[in-house]
Amino acid sequence: MQSPCILVCSIDLATGYCFGCGRTRDEIAGWIGYTNAERSAVMATLPARLATVERKPRRETRRTRMARERNAPAGSDDGGPEDE
Repeated sequence: MQSPCILVCSIDLATGYCFGCGRTRDEIAGWIGYTNAERSAVMATLPARLATVERKPRRETRRTRMARERNAPAGSDDGGPEDE
């Protein structure tokens, strides 16, 4: 199932949109019952919605962390310079 969720579930009180995905509470709650066409229609609006949120999430998302770890050089714990 197509989903914009990035595991940052917090609603911007000024806009009513989730800081992570841009959906409203009602859209998040009803997502599983939406048709693929309904999901696609909502997903098309998300970039513009996310541009209107008052602040961005401060914490690193699970998806971002996993991508960072996946792309880190082998044998490196954080991808930074190793201690001598």
